[in-house]
Amino acid sequence: MTQAELRLCSLLLQEHFGEIVEKVGNSLLRTGPRPLRLLVGDTGLLPDQVKKALCVLLQHDLARYELQPRGPVEYEARGQRILRILRYPRYIYTAKTLYGDPGELLVEELLLHGHLSMSCAVARVADRLTETMEDGKAMDYSEVSSTFVRLADTHFIRRCPMAPESAGNAEEAPPPPAPALAIADRDMYAVPRLSLAGKGKRRRSCDEDEDGQRKAKRHKQEGGSSEPPPDDGIYWQVNLERFHQHFRDQALVSAVGSRMDQTSSEVVRTMLRMSEVTTASGASHTQPLSSNEIFRALPAGYNIGKQVLDQYLALLADDPLEFVGKSGDSGGGTYTVTSRAFPGPLSHIPPVPRRFGSRCARIFRLLLRKKHLEQKQVEDFAMIPAKEAKDMLYRMLSENLVSLQEIPKTPDHAPSRTFYLYTVNVAAAARMLLHRCYKSAANLMERRQHETRENKRLLEKSQRVEAILASMQATGAEAAQLREVEEMITGPERQQLESLKRSVNKIDASENQVDETIFVLESFIESTVKRP
Repeated sequence: MTQAELRLCSLLLQEHFGEIVEKVGNSLLRTGPRPLRLLVGDTGLLPDQVKKALCVLLQHDLARYELQPRGPVEYEARGQRILRILRYPRYIYTAKTLYGDPGELLVEELLLHGHLSMSCAVARVADRLTETMEDGKAMDYSEVSSTFVRLADTHFIRRCPMAPESAGNAEEAPPPPAPALAIADRDMYAVPRLSLAGKGKRRRSCDEDEDGQRKAKRHKQEGGSSEPPPDDGIYWQVNLERFHQHFRDQALVSAVGSRMDQTSSEVVRTMLRMSEVTTASGASHTQPLSSNEIFRALPAGYNIGKQVLDQYLALLADDPLEFVGKSGDSGGGTYTVTSRAFPGPLSHIPPVPRRFGSRCARIFRLLLRKKHLEQKQVEDFAMIPAKEAKDMLYRMLSENLVSLQEIPKTPDHAPSRTFYLYTVNVAAAARMLLHRCYKSAANLMERRQHETRENKRLLEKSQRVEAILASMQATGAEAAQLREVEEMITGPERQQLESLKRSVNKIDASENQVDETIFVLESFIESTVKRP
């Protein structure tokens, strides 16, 4: 991993899990797989602290372990998985868009806890939804459970690998130092049949909570034990690759709509929806679909005939960008959507015009379109004076956005008898921009932490006042008393809080935008690497 990626991983671990987990994760990222003994010595932490930090990393799938043939268990951090923490808000928002509030909270709970059983996740979400409802109403478990099943059916969540069940005569053999976790493909998305009956519960007051704790303690002392849930041992986690597939599909549909028309994008959307579950996340193309199947699956609002659909499919298949490929003639023709048509980002990526200006962006697009050009040709095609064009080309050359290729006329490579062609190495430029995006994300996180640290006292005071107001409103305090508490925060302090809120909101929005750019660049690089 690059230094920018290591820095961003360190910031993400520290913000979400604290300093101890950050120190252990940073040590694993920088040194590679290590046993527990070396990890304790490298971090300078207590063995118990390192063990708990490793438990947190394993719980959230941010690390893996492997039993060595002749040695102890080695732990390894998953750097790319740690970077996905930056994309958590987008996963949650997508779940809300597709499945409403229950889907949003289910994905949020699974991301927050790493993995949960179905019964535990449904109960937590039902309780949270009940808190937002009017008095006397409660969220039914069955409604949340049905959303959970839909998420599993569409592969947005999946079951965690489990340790194999021990055989009956395994008492003689000693248990392995670390279990080998595995799960069959057919069981990956199989939802256990549970009869989850009940409704969400509201949070109890302090007095009720103390009474409940005393009763639970007494029940435990008397030897009572609660039965384990029916799905005990079956845990679920968020399938990030499925979300990435959905993001790529949305980008592909948007690209088709902007290049052709709305009907073409709806045809591609229908094909992607039909094969979203049957196509693997890293596949180069979707499963073949016949023209008749696509026609029957089109939304009811699109009243286009079979002949018109065939024309649209032919246009998509003949397009130079190869959004759709024709794979056969049976059933009116079979078609696939190819992931290699992921729209290249470098022609409209923001860093080019913002860092170097609109004229540099014009030269950059020109080189992308013409592939190879001499300096004189760049000046003529871009209609830019020779001195400015030369300066811009050298600036982009120094930043590795463009490269210079020498083609000699003679074997002696004499400069006077050599062509110097400017070109864009698309993959190298994409990697360079990706590296800068990681640096930008880390800078934004540090800026947000700095803003929060500088206003820590004011934020704590605001939180105390809000807590006092909430408790007074719950007890039915008068309006004059509420106004008196609100006046504990002065006018200048309110203005400072508003300014801080605006700054933090801008930084959060910028982080999401940078992550969207990171996803586009990563997907583009992945699609170019996979090309035959």
